[in-house]
Amino acid sequence: MEKIDRSHSHMEYCEGMEKIPHDIMDKALGLREAYDYKSYTPQDVKRALGKDRIDIEDFMALLSPAAEGFLEEMAAKSAQITKRQFGNSVSLFTPLYIANYCENHCVYCGFNCYNRIHRAKLTMEEIEEELREIASTGLEDILILTGESPNITGVEYIGEAVKLASKYFKQVGIEVFPMNTDEYRYIHECGADYVCVYQETYSTDEYEKLHLRGHKRIFPYRFNAQERAIRGGMRLVSFGALLGLGDFRKDALATGLHAYFIQKKYPHAEISFSPPRLRPIINNESINPNDVKETQLLQVMMAYRIFMPFAGITISTREREGFRDNVIGLCATKISAGVSTGVGGHSGEEKGDEQFDISDPRSVKEVHEAILKKGCQPVYNDYVRV
Repeated sequence: MEKIDRSHSHMEYCEGMEKIPHDIMDKALGLREAYDYKSYTPQDVKRALGKDRIDIEDFMALLSPAAEGFLEEMAAKSAQITKRQFGNSVSLFTPLYIANYCENHCVYCGFNCYNRIHRAKLTMEEIEEELREIASTGLEDILILTGESPNITGVEYIGEAVKLASKYFKQVGIEVFPMNTDEYRYIHECGADYVCVYQETYSTDEYEKLHLRGHKRIFPYRFNAQERAIRGGMRLVSFGALLGLGDFRKDALATGLHAYFIQKKYPHAEISFSPPRLRPIINNESINPNDVKETQLLQVMMAYRIFMPFAGITISTREREGFRDNVIGLCATKISAGVSTGVGGHSGEEKGDEQFDISDPRSVKEVHEAILKKGCQPVYNDYVRV
């Protein structure tokens, strides 16, 4: 693929990027642009909460400032839906960063190519050592992550890592650079079950300002990654915006609509949300989700649950221990444990610097106990390959 910098339009595909028609993107972005969340009233929120199944207009109401006065009612409805659809189960997983090389210049990310950090790429032997150590904790679900550098950590490298992970774990996910359908198919054949891709912000104007270099600059290619992953055979795809980069209410709306339209087009696909907030990074401690408080993050998560009852919701270690515990059984169905965001670090000293600071350093055992205290059941695997 060609070199991409700020002179390249963020809305134009590059050579080698698989194109998909923009029907879903155009619908989601059009509704985001038109969303006037200040226009919603308490009556609109009450109407939405009184329905068994809500529509897009109701979802907009639940994301509006007017809904902040109804968090207790939203919590009751969200908990009821979560229990009905997922019972008392809460799944556990951990991320494994196998490299932090990146060719993108994203101004908010600790891995960006201009940030002076210690870079590392694990060998297959080192990856297997990490996998063995993580598996010894009892976890059966792992998410493999890299920075976005197809030249250093390409499809074959990721595929080999997935093959190794499949020896030790029953579920394997990837959070790497967006790929074409045939590449996702190859990674799926290597043993990956699910794909996480986050749009960061759904504002195309803000996206252009935040992504100055690299393939991540191309907005529509990233937007359509989940659809290509499904076409490549992936069972589950996850959606999210990095709340705090843009207008979080509009970004939360667009995230939900993106997932909703994909679910309608591919009803067999499993859908999941992850609602990360900004976190401080190496060389920039000032990065924080200044306008997204915990109550607003909770509102977003509960709105997702009420809008898409069957979707999973993951809560990461970007959030503090107390908040993570409180959303268990309420709306979150998956939680990370024993987390390191540096390269390696599970089997010994980290070999490369972390992507962001975490807020909950608890071990798998400690998170397991926290789930039990909430009256829920820790689940290490809810999927069997055939």
